[in-house]
Formats: sequence, structure tokens, C-alpha cells
Amino acid sequence: MHDAYDSRAIAALRPPKNRLNPFVPYHFLHEREPGLQGGMETVNTIFLTSKECAFKCLMCDLWKNTLDEPVPAGAIVRQIDHALERLPDADVIKLYNNGNFFDAKAISPRDYPAIGKRLSAYKRVIVENHPKLCTQLCAAFSDMVDGKLEIAMGLETIHPEALSKLNKQITPEDFKKATAFLKQHGIDVRAFVLLSPPYIRGDDENIAWALKTIQFAFDSGAVRCAVIPVRPGNGVMELLRENNDYTPPSLAMLETVFEKALLMQRGQVLADTWDIGFLSQCPHCFDERKKRLETMNLSQRMEDSISCTCKIK
Repeated sequence: MHDAYDSRAIAALRPPKNRLNPFVPYHFLHEREPGLQGGMETVNTIFLTSKECAFKCLMCDLWKNTLDEPVPAGAIVRQIDHALERLPDADVIKLYNNGNFFDAKAISPRDYPAIGKRLSAYKRVIVENHPKLCTQLCAAFSDMVDGKLEIAMGLETIHPEALSKLNKQITPEDFKKATAFLKQHGIDVRAFVLLSPPYIRGDDENIAWALKTIQFAFDSGAVRCAVIPVRPGNGVMELLRENNDYTPPSLAMLETVFEKALLMQRGQVLADTWDIGFLSQCPHCFDERKKRLETMNLSQRMEDSISCTCKIK
């Protein structure tokens, strides 16, 4: 088992970044999510172009759509305008920047008032942030938006060895403290939980630790958990796979974790179905099984499983 990789080693193994325009979001879309109080909510999601996250997590591939330097003053506001001019009305807006909304080098606090004005029509505003960057800036921005603020944070895993080697630079206690601070200021928390992070061996162990992490997130006060299958493709993950320190999860593992987490009935659980084709080797049942997960995301209820001659992998 390899010793932990530091930020320099992780960055050295990466392929090149995508070339981006600092005045245009690199992607935006219109989707749906279940509301916390029931019913369905429409969501406008804007993937902002901003400076790369300061925390170079081992498993992360989001850096591919980031910049090396801070964006010019007002660029984030222009990006939001660009997307909103092309998106329909919605109940909720997500501003995801592949890093930390409250990193002043990524999104300048001077832009908060202008951003807040543009979000006045939304009843919920969701951004992403690192637990160690949950400061008074979060509370200040919350006061500038009319809707409820929700902050998505990567808890990842509470497996002690795996978390310490992800270069996330947090402990479960850091997540718990950040969640308590945000809740004091009336801010909701969504937790990102990894399925099959490096350094956890075996399907059963990975399923068990994902469920333990979801339980911890809800115990800490999170209102939603998103389960994210860990994918290869950032350089270091390929080395970890060669060394048997990482094994990609299967679609069956994601289904099992999602089903058992729903049965906890502690809060909303969402299975991340973005680009999950790598989870399945069967072309016959994949589309139906993915659709089932997406239906369960929206309904927060169990659906009948899909049968297939592949024996469900």
C-alpha cells in the first residue's frame, strides 16, 4: 500500500486542464430534485468557471474545469447572467464552482451583493464549500439572498485511514463542527459521500463505510446526502488502481448503498448518476437501472429492481 500522496504529487500526475473562458460558465442545466418538504422542485444548476480549489483531493477530477488564477472582478456575475439568460425559471439554483464558493480567491466577496440580487427569485440557493472554509462569510452571504441557503460539503468518508490519505485535510469532527456552525446561522447542509474511495478494500467494506458515513452526516445535522461513485481518470487514480489501492465501484454497489440509505429515513439521499456508465459492463440492463436510480432520486421511495442475465453487477 502506497504512502499518502501530497498535493504536489497529485498535481504532477494530472493530464492537462480544459481551456475555459473566465466570463462564461463552462456548463449549465435545468433539472429536478425532491423538495425537503415534499413535492418536486425545479433546479437551475450553473457550473461556474473559477480558480482551482486549494485542496487537491486525491480522487477529484473537477479541477479539469478550473482556472489557475482568480477570475477578473465581476466575471462570476457575468457568468451567472449568461446562464440565467438561457435557462427557464426554477424554484432552486445551484452555483457549483468545482471548489469552494467561500474561497475569496475563487469568488470575491465584493461580488456577493450583485450575486445575491440575481438570485432573488429562487427559494433555495445551493453552493459548495470545504468544511474548513465555513466562516462568517457564509453567514454574510446568507443574509444577501432571499431564499434559504444550502451548503454542500464533501465529508467523503469517515474511514480513518482512507480519509487521512485523500488529502482532503479534514477529520469527521471538522465536518461536524462546520455543520453545527452553519445550522446556527440557519443554513442547511448537503453532504457528499464517496462510494469506493481509495484505500478501502472489498465491495462489502466499501458499502459498509459508505453507509456509516451517511449515518454520520445525518447525525451531524445534514439534511441531504449525495452518494458519488469514485471514478478513475485523474492520473493518480490509475496508479492507485495498479497498486490495488483503488477498485472502481459497481452499479450493484451504488444500488445497494442507495437502497439501504433510503431505508434509514434520516433525510434525503441522492445517488449521483452523472456519467456512471463505467459502473456497469452490461449494455442490456444499464439504461433501465440508471433510470430506476433517477426515479428513486425524485420519489425518495424504493422501486422494483431490474432483472438481467448479467446477474446484476
